[in-house]
Amino acid sequence: MIRCIAIDDEELALELLEDNIKKVPYLELIATCGHPLEAMKIMQEQAVDLVFLDIQMPGLTGLQFIQSQPVQQCMFILITAYEKYALEGYTLNVVDYLVKPVELDRFLKACNKARELYLLRTKNKTREETSSQDFFFVNVEYSLVKVQKHDIVYVEGLKDYLKIHLRSTTKPIITRMSMKAIEEQLPSSQFARIHKSYIVSLASITSIRKSTVHLNDVELPLSENYRDGFFKVIGRTD
Repeated sequence: MIRCIAIDDEELALELLEDNIKKVPYLELIATCGHPLEAMKIMQEQAVDLVFLDIQMPGLTGLQFIQSQPVQQCMFILITAYEKYALEGYTLNVVDYLVKPVELDRFLKACNKARELYLLRTKNKTREETSSQDFFFVNVEYSLVKVQKHDIVYVEGLKDYLKIHLRSTTKPIITRMSMKAIEEQLPSSQFARIHKSYIVSLASITSIRKSTVHLNDVELPLSENYRDGFFKVIGRTD
């Protein structure tokens, strides 16, 4: 559920907004506020994912309210009677800008945009938390084997299996796992995909040529599909 609050100094507008929010199954309305300062207090005490916000309010405008908040703390959808603030709203990275009166289908479209962004952020956060660990486990025959990330030289994809080549041993670990699955385990600051079948440890690279990456005695192909992304990761433009 996306936890949200609604802010509008007009009582009728706030009631209509509350009614629309309650029609969206993935939204949880935790508060309605007639003034931005009320919302600030709530946001200091509770986790809020999304704010529906009027712009023209006494004391503190909606745009000033957004500017007062920590960067990327939550998402904002502006709802106002004035189109002239649209450009300024988008410069503040609001999810959407709705002009009153708001039809339900247009309201739902804005909510769906917020939901897509919320799911993306949640997925990225989960991946960051997973990749922040120094190790992970893989299935090898009938056992779970612990793999230290700093021990990985490169990963080789073989259809439904992977070979994980390590510094500590000449014998690679062979496990039934997809390249996508292991890529999600590895921090992008330390590993890079260079080919549909290869992920390399950046620390293990000794040299790079036009279409190959060298890890001491090992020479791996650098494909065109991953070339630009790889050079971005290592801070080169080719």
